[in-house]
Amino acid sequence: MIDLPNRGFTLIELVITVAIVGILAMTAMPIIEVTVKRQKETDLRAALRQIRAGIDAYKRAVDEGKVEKKVDESGYPRRLEDLDQGVENIQDPNKTKLYFLRRMPRDPFSDDPALTAAQTWGRRSYASPPDAPLAGVDVFDVYSLSGGVGLNGTPYREW
Repeated sequence: MIDLPNRGFTLIELVITVAIVGILAMTAMPIIEVTVKRQKETDLRAALRQIRAGIDAYKRAVDEGKVEKKVDESGYPRRLEDLDQGVENIQDPNKTKLYFLRRMPRDPFSDDPALTAAQTWGRRSYASPPDAPLAGVDVFDVYSLSGGVGLNGTPYREW
């Protein structure tokens, strides 16, 4: 009879292997968390840039006479939703709509799925000071409602 050597792992080898894998996983978790936060920050920057470009395009359309502006208005959108839902082009005899965003991006740091994309943003009106933004009759700028602080040390509300 041929005697074959035992093949397999002993209990100690398995315990040591599991311990090593656990240590590796514990060291990887902070890196993964930072990576996820960095991606959300990148998404926040892109969303703010996109919305602000839409607000600027709306203001240009008002200045060009394509969007109706009352005498007492600033020329900025009355509602944030006007950017993606469109407004009437008063220069076009067919009364087509002008759209300034394909879709309204969500604040990536907003955790409430019940809110619409526009409701996830804070609004600053034209009459509001930059250091204490307040909503008003128009939307001059947007900011994140998150109370968090970025990896660069700046609160998301100030981006």
